[in-house]
Amino acid sequence: MNREELPTLTPAELPPDEAPPGLMARFRNYFLTGLIVAGPIAITFYLTWWFVTWVDGLVRPFVPVAYRPETYLPFPLPGTGLIIAVFALTLLGFLAANLVGRKLVDWGERLLDRMPVVRAIYRSLKQVFETLFSGNGSSFRRVGLVEFPAPGMWSIVLISQPPSAEVSAHLPGKEEHLSVFLPCSPNPTTGFFFYVPKTKVIEVEMSAEAAATLIMSAGVVQPGSEQQKKIAALAGMANAARVANDASLQPQPAKVD
Repeated sequence: MNREELPTLTPAELPPDEAPPGLMARFRNYFLTGLIVAGPIAITFYLTWWFVTWVDGLVRPFVPVAYRPETYLPFPLPGTGLIIAVFALTLLGFLAANLVGRKLVDWGERLLDRMPVVRAIYRSLKQVFETLFSGNGSSFRRVGLVEFPAPGMWSIVLISQPPSAEVSAHLPGKEEHLSVFLPCSPNPTTGFFFYVPKTKVIEVEMSAEAAATLIMSAGVVQPGSEQQKKIAALAGMANAARVANDASLQPQPAKVD
């Protein structure tokens, strides 16, 4: 039998595992592929736009009208408040680093120390900011597992600093304790803070960013799951469906006896 004499099977005659997907299956594949590609981009742009407009709303009242871009432009220019805030914070850090700036900061802190309620709030916030934004800090950079909320159930926690001497003196037992923060899903900014014995914490090799992604996705996105390969596989399925559909629409060659 020559090559031209080979029979050509129509899509209906193909085996079930080789038959091209139907119209609804191709539509579903295309839709999911578009959703996976466009969803993270849209949410990222939305959060970025929200943050920029939020900062602009905070900074704009402090900028004189004569120095606002919308005074001379027929449309508002987003992001100017964010740029002004970055330069203002940088300038503040530069001034606070020299001798005169340090004296002014010390004078302001002594003034706040005389206010009973404001003093406690300022000290707590200052310690939090110094811990989170210091380059050599280790708080919330380690990830662990604790048995919570019931035996046999494990939750992801971010390991913080060890408890102070005052707190450690009142903790039961003689073993070392750790301060941990248990973020809630899907909003990791809320959660529970508690002290737990060090022996009850299982430290895992995972970055804080990967742990936050795992918590926000409620376990859908697992660390090291190679999501890009999943997206590529889904796109390949959609492309294969398109190729099969195009092949089914092409005229079939006549059989040669």
